[in-house]
Amino acid sequence: MEKTERRNKVFEKLDQWGIRYRIYEHPPLPTIESALEYWKNIDSTHCKNLFFRNHKGNKHYLVIFECHKTLPIHQLEKMLHQGKLSFASEQRMEKHLGTTPGSVSLFGLVNDPDKKVKLFIDKDLFQSENLSFHPNDNTASLVISNNDFRKFIELWGGEWEMIEV
Repeated sequence: MEKTERRNKVFEKLDQWGIRYRIYEHPPLPTIESALEYWKNIDSTHCKNLFFRNHKGNKHYLVIFECHKTLPIHQLEKMLHQGKLSFASEQRMEKHLGTTPGSVSLFGLVNDPDKKVKLFIDKDLFQSENLSFHPNDNTASLVISNNDFRKFIELWGGEWEMIEV
C-alpha cells in the first residue's frame, strides 16, 4: 500500500466515524527525536507507538504511550504477561497495520478488520486533552481530541487493555 492510500484510508475511516482531526504536514519523521522540533507548536500529547509480536509470531501487540516516556522491552514483557516479545518485522507491520517502520500508529488498526492486534494504552493518555498520531505515514501528524480517541477505540472494537507506563 502506498503513502497516499495509507493516509486516505485513515481519513475515510475517521470521516465515516465522525472523528474530527487536525492535520499537520511535515517532512518524514521516522523517530520521536526527529519529530520533536516539528511538534513543538502543536498543542497535543504526542504518542509513541510500538508494534510487537510474541515469540511464536502468532500474536501481535500495539503499545501506545506518551513520546517522552521509555519502556524497556523486558519491563513490557512482565507488564503485559504475553511472554517474550520482539519488534515486529516490516512485513508484519504491512500485513497487520498497513504501515511501515517509522509510521506505526493507532490508526493502523483500521487495517486490522479481523481484530488480531491487541492494543495496550498507557493510562496517562486518557488524561490528555488532545493526542497526535501519524496517519499511517510519517509525513503528517493528526491531532484528535480525547473524546475522539476514546470513540476511535470503541468503534474499532478490538481487544485493548490499559497499562501504566
